[in-house]
Amino acid sequence: MTSTITYLGDLRTEATHTQSQEKIITDAPVDNKGKGEAFSPTDLLATSLGNCMLTIMGIAAREREINIEGTSCAITKIMAADPRRVSEIHAEIAFTGSYNDKEKAILEHAAKTCPVFYSLHPDILKVITFKYPS
Repeated sequence: MTSTITYLGDLRTEATHTQSQEKIITDAPVDNKGKGEAFSPTDLLATSLGNCMLTIMGIAAREREINIEGTSCAITKIMAADPRRVSEIHAEIAFTGSYNDKEKAILEHAAKTCPVFYSLHPDILKVITFKYPS
């Protein structure tokens, strides 16, 4: 089992990770009858893409002794209607270190081949940008 989720009422849930017992609270967003006081389920979906890309990049980096510590990812989720769904996820990955062209290619390939990237429906537009220091 991966997790258990409990409905707490007032459009709020609490998910518990089975192995670690860590918890995540979700709220419905303000634009969908909620309070927006925590991540919404669709926020988590979009955010998972960034988490996964950084994790897989971290694995690739560690295997090649490339330091990506401090790298961050800003996620923007765009919703569509009829049916209500995530239509686009924009991810901007910002690096703090400098890398040669081979290292950049390795890191960018890792990001674009993470499991969440492949698991998202193909109709969801995924716009991934990589920002390196000047």
